[in-house]
Amino acid sequence: IMSEKFGSDIVNHYTYVMCGDGCLMEGVSEEAISLAGNLRLNKLIVLWDNNGITIDGGTTLATCVNQAERFKAVGWNVMSVDGHNHTEIAEALEKAKKSDKPVMIACKTTIGYGAPTKAGSEKSHGAPLGTEEVAGLRKNLGWEYEPFVVPDEIYAAWRQKGIEGAKAEAEWQSRFEALPQDKKDAFNAYVKEKVPTQFFAAMQRLKEESAAVKEPLATRKSFNRILKETLPFLPQLIAGSADLSESNGVWVKEYHKNICSDDFSGNFIHYGIREHAMGAAVNGMVLHGGIIPVSSTFFSFLDYMLPSVRMASLMKIPSVFVFSHDSIAVGEDGPTHQPIEQLSLLRSMPNLRVFRPADTVETAECWEFILSNRDLPSVLLLTRQNLEQFRSDVSENMSAKGGYVVRHAKGERQATIIATGSEVALALKAQQILQQQGKDVAVVSMPCLELFEAQNADYRRQVLGTAPIVIAEAANLNSWGKYIKDDGDGVGMTSFGISGPYKELLEIFGFTPENVADKVSACIDRKKKLQHL
Repeated sequence: IMSEKFGSDIVNHYTYVMCGDGCLMEGVSEEAISLAGNLRLNKLIVLWDNNGITIDGGTTLATCVNQAERFKAVGWNVMSVDGHNHTEIAEALEKAKKSDKPVMIACKTTIGYGAPTKAGSEKSHGAPLGTEEVAGLRKNLGWEYEPFVVPDEIYAAWRQKGIEGAKAEAEWQSRFEALPQDKKDAFNAYVKEKVPTQFFAAMQRLKEESAAVKEPLATRKSFNRILKETLPFLPQLIAGSADLSESNGVWVKEYHKNICSDDFSGNFIHYGIREHAMGAAVNGMVLHGGIIPVSSTFFSFLDYMLPSVRMASLMKIPSVFVFSHDSIAVGEDGPTHQPIEQLSLLRSMPNLRVFRPADTVETAECWEFILSNRDLPSVLLLTRQNLEQFRSDVSENMSAKGGYVVRHAKGERQATIIATGSEVALALKAQQILQQQGKDVAVVSMPCLELFEAQNADYRRQVLGTAPIVIAEAANLNSWGKYIKDDGDGVGMTSFGISGPYKELLEIFGFTPENVADKVSACIDRKKKLQHL
């Protein structure tokens, strides 16, 4: 992508993968190599350590796949070398650099090469060789140096590579300096991934318009409008979808152009039905730098790409994962497509921010925060169904605080309803019912629990109050235990969903203003009784 934009004189490197037999058994490998083959990623070179061993023993215990033919079948060039012959490997790499397709180099090796009794065995896979075996290994390889001693000839060879690298860098710098100033500025801005001020001005206009018009809108459609305002200012933003681009709201027809095997000048990747590889590709582009990648699929399909989300969290990299169809309000697709446990699962993951906005304004606020704070990965959850637009004041990014009071109690607060996403409007209607009953409650929107818990204690106390708390969220409520406490309650999911029109489903599972109001009323009455005892 970057080479297409700035020219091969400026961006011209290769990507190398070293993998083993187990790596190629994993399902993500099929997703990855078929996508790479379709895109003809000829700067991608895989070296396969073909030793035929996994922890349990020989690979024939579990697989009979001809890996070379498998790679060829999805559009790769394949070479085979002696994995212990440095000259053969070097020659294969030079040949691979001239390929018009991605290349897999099968390096036939012996695991534990040189070990006197454990070479070629699973015994050298996952455990230390031991003192005697290492002594025999040293002897067989003719290695006479003491532990941690690096011979002078190896130091010299390494330093020579450093000299060659410095020369290559100087040559690159010379080519870069010869560029016109506007192209140099464009490159520097691109790789720094800085969000321009024009973007924030565009977001402010969009929020003001949404607050004024108050058009009911699904947040996936809100996000589509937001992307439409973002793309003119962020050429580094590369969106993509796992075969659901229009359903997710990530395809913007006015600005998106497909990336394909013969044209990398676009800004949208069709990943196909390959969620795990999509998440992994996003992580790879983030780690490379100069690209702001965004993936998208249905929230229920998180299960397929969870390892990639977990790796982003473990590495603390700013990957962005967008999921639409975020609750049982998917409706007729049924329980297979209705996420129930995924939300609490994600909130249990360290270093991950999970955003579930409740209207267009909150969606824009969450997006502003995600692009401005690229220190951790983010998940953005969007609805399939239309939501009422409740925000009027857009003078401050309230979602950046994680949670805030949407509507205060008129007098002394008797309870607090905390809701996220589509349930915020539900909570506001429940508040109206309770007011008619003479019960005064506050409604809190909590678009990002992780950000709220990062606020200072005074702010959190101010938002939460001291009255009983009732949670309203169309998901498993496991992540809300510390908020509900003994005097609170919740309206959430305790089972899988069912198939049917989404409004009927919401009623069946208790997501109605009346049921939420009843739960809150019961908490208020129970507390009054306890106070009188």
